[in-house]
Amino acid sequence: MAVVHRTTMKPGKLELLTEWLPQQSWYLGAGRAPELVRAGGFRLDDPEGEVGIEFMVVVDTAGPDPVAYLVPLAYRGAPNGTGPTLIGTSEHGVLGTRWIYHGTGDPVLMTELAALLSGNAVPQQQSESDTPDPTVTVHPVTTGQPFSYETVEVLRPLADQAAELPADTVLGQVVAGWLWPDGTPARAVFARATP
Repeated sequence: MAVVHRTTMKPGKLELLTEWLPQQSWYLGAGRAPELVRAGGFRLDDPEGEVGIEFMVVVDTAGPDPVAYLVPLAYRGAPNGTGPTLIGTSEHGVLGTRWIYHGTGDPVLMTELAALLSGNAVPQQQSESDTPDPTVTVHPVTTGQPFSYETVEVLRPLADQAAELPADTVLGQVVAGWLWPDGTPARAVFARATP
């Protein structure tokens, strides 16, 4: 079970993401710095208790229309390589220095995402310890066949809930929500499994 500490991080997650996000090929605000607000997400537990796993939604309000981004984050107590997946380091008020990685490059996060897509992990609330998040909808892979999987970087709200699980090309998916800056709720596919 992951423990969510009520403490400070310096620099904070939004500060780190403000520097990191514009360097990504999928960032839609080319030529301007993002103005990020935390908008939602969920966590997964690392069974070993070593890596913090968070699927964070941030909304960039700098442009004419807000854009929602999903940033899977892995928090580690020691470096796990540098390369393109390192977002930065931060001083956690309880745990000390944390190395924060973009989760698609972290083996623990990806293993737990595969477990979630297989129906073998329970999404947890973003800001509470040991509390399942019932708002996260998992359509698990049920075929028994091997699958590949991916997260979605730029979130596009679902037109309606019936469209959550497209047939034939998707074996399973994770749908979750966030709030736009004006308080309007939205939901989208966060991750999907394909053959």
